[in-house]
Amino acid sequence: MAVRRTHTHMADGRDLFYFDDSEPYVSGAATRRLDDPRPLTPRFGPDSPLARGPQMRRDPLTGEWVPMATHRMDRTHLPPADANPLAPAKPGAEYSDGEIPDTDYDVVVFENRFPSLLRVPGEPDDATALDGEEIWEVRPAVGRCEVICFSPDATKSLADVSETRMRTIIEAWADRTAELSRLDGIAQVFAFENRGEAIGVTLHHPHGQIYAYPYLTPRTTTMLGQARAHRERTGGNLIADVMAAELRSGRRVIAESEHWVAYVPAAAKWPVEIHLAPKDTSRPIPDLAALTEAERADLAPMYLELLARCDRFFAHPDGTPLRLPYIAGWHQAPVGEGRDDLRLHLQLFSIQRAPGKLKYLAGSESGMGAWISDTVPEKIADRLREVATAERAGITTPRSEP
Repeated sequence: MAVRRTHTHMADGRDLFYFDDSEPYVSGAATRRLDDPRPLTPRFGPDSPLARGPQMRRDPLTGEWVPMATHRMDRTHLPPADANPLAPAKPGAEYSDGEIPDTDYDVVVFENRFPSLLRVPGEPDDATALDGEEIWEVRPAVGRCEVICFSPDATKSLADVSETRMRTIIEAWADRTAELSRLDGIAQVFAFENRGEAIGVTLHHPHGQIYAYPYLTPRTTTMLGQARAHRERTGGNLIADVMAAELRSGRRVIAESEHWVAYVPAAAKWPVEIHLAPKDTSRPIPDLAALTEAERADLAPMYLELLARCDRFFAHPDGTPLRLPYIAGWHQAPVGEGRDDLRLHLQLFSIQRAPGKLKYLAGSESGMGAWISDTVPEKIADRLREVATAERAGITTPRSEP
């Protein structure tokens, strides 16, 4: 698929990338607006809150790093429609504090104005001891946080884009995964989307984020430990073997295409949860950048089908579909050590347990990480089969269980 990437810089020095699939931009006959006229403070200037950058501290009880980005307290929160910073610029309008300088775009990616992770030029990435106590390790929270806008239309959702546009989004995810993985000090890259105010979304514009972490996150660390133990015990890859077991069982498989399989995991924690994995186990597929052209093309309709089903999973009392709040994130293998032990897969989950009811984490779950599910995975799978569409070519759906 032809996708043109155009790079520019924003007024404060941040990177911005247009990803175009439409004419006259994809052919290069025209170029999106590249200048940013805003009078922004230089990102790393002396008057910038990012002049020193965020720091992170290691919790000695768990080994987890906790970034502390106090400047994020001032980030945009549920702005009115006429002050949406992710919308394209209005034709002929005077200056406004929007992030995209052009009056239209297909897909755009830019560095987050309020990042949790940031490498400040010239700042050493050295560990120090808080209050002189070696038990409390402190380091700069180096890394990178990017925003990806899926559509210029603030009234839409990712579920509403065309298959062509979804394919462009996949190309943008893969491009940024590859580039961010090459940055100094990056341990893993996570592309994700939060949708819905119940999830904590502060901007309703259809967008996601891409984080490049300088450490392995707690979930990745746990999965890596399990994967290594599984390999020592069986010689197999844990993620691939879980997918193969789900395919053999078939009980929780909700959709399958030539290159992808979607299933509700056997130990699903959330009221709605889906995993999506590439089927080819003959080669390593550590991340989005490793996908073939055929796998990327096949992913676009599959991804949109899953989102469509999620939006029909529940209904309001009057029968209209309930637009599901969710988090969808791509689990990718570490950049360095452990890369051969994990494989790419998507986890999509929701805290919505019924119309008008959310799953709040109780004391056992929040305090001890000891999960209690309000449903069973087989029931989730049955419902996700029931709400399948009929118009997605190349996607098969097992019949719902009685």
